[in-house]
Order: sequence, then structure tokens, then C-alpha cells
Amino acid sequence: MVDINGKIAEGSLVEKIFVKIGGVKQGMFIKSKNTDNPVLLYLHGGPSFSNYFMIEKYKPGLEDFFTVCYWEQRGGGLSYTPEISKESITYDQLTSDAIEVTKYLRERFGKEKIYIFAHSGGTPIALKAVSENPQLYHAYIAMAQITNQAESEKIAYEYMVSKAIESDDKRAQNALRKFSSVTQGNNILTFFKSPARDNYMHKMGIGTMLNMKSIFTGVFIPVWMCNAYSFKEKFNIWKSKITFLPKTNIHKETIETDFASKVSELEVPVYFFSGIHDLTVNTSLSKEYYKKLIAPMKGFYTFNSSAHSPLFEEPAKAMKIIKEDVLCCKNTLSDLFD
Repeated sequence: MVDINGKIAEGSLVEKIFVKIGGVKQGMFIKSKNTDNPVLLYLHGGPSFSNYFMIEKYKPGLEDFFTVCYWEQRGGGLSYTPEISKESITYDQLTSDAIEVTKYLRERFGKEKIYIFAHSGGTPIALKAVSENPQLYHAYIAMAQITNQAESEKIAYEYMVSKAIESDDKRAQNALRKFSSVTQGNNILTFFKSPARDNYMHKMGIGTMLNMKSIFTGVFIPVWMCNAYSFKEKFNIWKSKITFLPKTNIHKETIETDFASKVSELEVPVYFFSGIHDLTVNTSLSKEYYKKLIAPMKGFYTFNSSAHSPLFEEPAKAMKIIKEDVLCCKNTLSDLFD
């Protein structure tokens, strides 16, 4: 954080560091306006595909209230090296890493507990970490909580086909027709990993952001424009995404695991952020899980102008919830209370 003269303000912190986590050198950005503030660990999605470029581009303001650690998960972003084993990219290992990062932050900043905020593919990691180690966390904030991704993909596919027919988009119809068996529960993984899925989700406003209609202009270009990374680090983000992660089993694990059935109760307050237009991770499924989840405090927040990334699409609303509900252990602004 800088003052009006462009100098690092007293008590603030801006750094990019590398720490050995799980026996592997892993990178993270740590930013704070005041290091006396509570600590928050931000888990991006993917898994192992960082969206820190969105933090830099949209500046939602988490650092106004927290010392934030934007950890980049093993195998992706700052934490990609050719030496990383593809077999190590599992939810169990990523959870173990997240817990180790949590302990590092607690020790470094002298905090007994921290907050954890997870997005999409980061939510199964956070859910498991909080479930197994509630003593480490004040609260869990989930944006686009994954529950049963196979079911989510089926719902998304059916919606996309109907929209393609409704708009008489022959190209989309032809591209999606190749995956017609998804409706019977077959070839879901193939669809999940396909460029067609990402392409048409964004064109239809159910992808990363409601108004992000192109992966190229919305993701690819902004990564290359992000000054937080060196050229090599930017190159590694895409090398990991295109050539490394597809060789792992993490996408298969995402599709084959019913995460909602694994955790029925948490011992910390839980806050769900869901965009009403999100079909990347189905909002209705997240809501169903929320209703069944037992926790000492719960809040479900629907973002009516958002798809998959409410923190970046409606940052003012998201930060108001964090300030007035999360930090005060309340759910006054919640849409659901049961």
C-alpha cells in the first residue's frame, strides 16, 4: 500500500514471496494496509489456476480490512515448476498445503485464527481445511461453493443448448451437440474440460463474469497485462493451464466427488456468496447445500448482477457484507437464515 507520495505507507505491506509448502516452493502475494488487521487467506479457483490478475484489475478492497495472503496453489501461477509431480495435484494435497499456509500466516502475523475466503475450485479445499481444523479459522467465506459438479455441468449443458436453440445460434448448437450424452450423465468430464464449454459459458453470460463475454479479452489479455508477474511467471500461468493441469487428475476428481456429502457440519461461521447468473458452479446447488449445512452462524448472499465472481462483479455489496456481517459474526444482510 502506498501513500500520496508513492511510498509504502507505514504499517502496510506489499510483497511477493516464495515459501516452502508441502516440500515445494510456492508463491504468494501478501497485501495489507495495516498488518494489525485480521489475516485472510484467499484461495483461488481452478484448482491451481490463479485469478490474482482479477484482484489487481478490479481491486475489490479486501486489504481495507485484512492482511490478505493470495496464495497460488501448487502447480499453478507462482507455484508452477516443471519439477512438480502431476500426481501431487489432488484435493488432499492442496488441502494439506492450505493448512500449512494457514499455520505460516498465524505464526508470522501472531494470530491465533485467520479468515479463509475461497472461490470455486478453491472451495473444496477450504471446506476440507475448515472441517478438519476449525481451531485455525474465524470464519469461512465461499464464493461459488462447489457441491456436486457433475450435476452442475448437466444443468449448465441443458441451459446452454436451450439458449443456443432460442437464439438460433447454429455454431453453438453444433459445438454443443458433440456432448449430448452429458444429459444422460456420460462424458461429463470431457465436456467439463472442453474449450467449447468455456467459450459458450462466457458468450452466454454464465461464466467468470456476467459481462465477460470472451476468455481471450477477459482472462488471457489481463493476465499478460498484470504487472505483478514477471514475463516468465505469466508464461508459466498458461503453460500450467494448457500443458500441465490437463495431465493431472484434478478435473476428474472434481467431477467424480460429491463434496456436499463429505461435510455436513462446520464449527465456524459460514458465508456463501453466489451470483444468480452463475452456471459455472450452479447457484441452486450451492443454496441446497447451504440449507443442509450445520454451522454456528450462516449467511447466504445472492448477487443479482453477477455470474461466477461476485467479489469482482459487485465489490461494494461484497465488501459491505464482509464489513457488517463477516467481521461482526452476524448474518443481518443474508437472504437465507435457516
